[in-house]
Amino acid sequence: MVSHIHQIVASDFTALNRMVVDQLHSDVPLIESIGHYIIEAGGKRMRPVLVLLASRNLGYAGKDHIELATVIEFLHTATLLHDDVVDMSEMRRGRPTANTHWDNPSSVLVGDFIYSRAFELLVGIGDMAIMDVMASTTNKISEGEVLQLVNQRNPRTTEADYMQVILNKTAILFAAACKSAAILAGADDKIRDNLHNFGLQVGLAFQLVDDVLDYSGSSDTMGKNVGDDLAEGKPTLPLIHAMQHGSESERSLIEKAITSGGLEHLDTIINTVKDSGALDYTRDKASQCIDSALTCLDCLPDNEFRTGLVQVAEAALHRDS
Repeated sequence: MVSHIHQIVASDFTALNRMVVDQLHSDVPLIESIGHYIIEAGGKRMRPVLVLLASRNLGYAGKDHIELATVIEFLHTATLLHDDVVDMSEMRRGRPTANTHWDNPSSVLVGDFIYSRAFELLVGIGDMAIMDVMASTTNKISEGEVLQLVNQRNPRTTEADYMQVILNKTAILFAAACKSAAILAGADDKIRDNLHNFGLQVGLAFQLVDDVLDYSGSSDTMGKNVGDDLAEGKPTLPLIHAMQHGSESERSLIEKAITSGGLEHLDTIINTVKDSGALDYTRDKASQCIDSALTCLDCLPDNEFRTGLVQVAEAALHRDS
């Protein structure tokens, strides 16, 4: 499905990938090495593809959507570099993380470079409304990361706490991709708001499914280690639900695992999460998000690009990596 989505905006997607590589240029070799390492690791480019689909759906015929899509990809890439340092992750997209391959300081500083290059591109676009969206978005992403850090190793984290984290940490960039594309295309406030909400709901579903896969996927398919969230003491929704609906002993085991981190009881906890219905509950919540997202597209022109937006939403829900 993802390859078909790429085909809908094939020439734009090629231009996006070319610009991503070109804009990683630096006179400092280490910056280019780390930048190319993480970009070339792959990824579906779902966030920047939303820019391409939404802008084309609304009839945009210029070229700035390629720069805007690159901005979104760079913001995402920079957060990955920083996240892997904070989480002390060792694997992403099937190979060692940049901080493992090089070191933490290099990853953080190259992440800063990619952030700043994104804002250089924004200046080139020169739209203050888009700059406002991106400034607010990067601020919210930072808040989400700090909230996640505050909740780390806290088994009393509530579902509402968790939803606030993933809204800021993940969903807000999907929303920014869609809304900024609408601004670029000169759409009215109703379409801008609907595309913002579409992106937000797709982003929430994307993260909910990601957290399901941490307990139901395989390392080979996901490109990262199963149980990473538990090892980092992250109380994601599958764990929160399992604690609420498991036995006293099961709840106690999960609480201790979140508090201490580590994977000593991973197999037992995975079975508990599955038996409690937590994975089905989390997937159902993701499905509700996608249902909400799709209603936001009713105001858009009915063309192949809207079909592509629908397919992105469905891919977020049904992905296995």
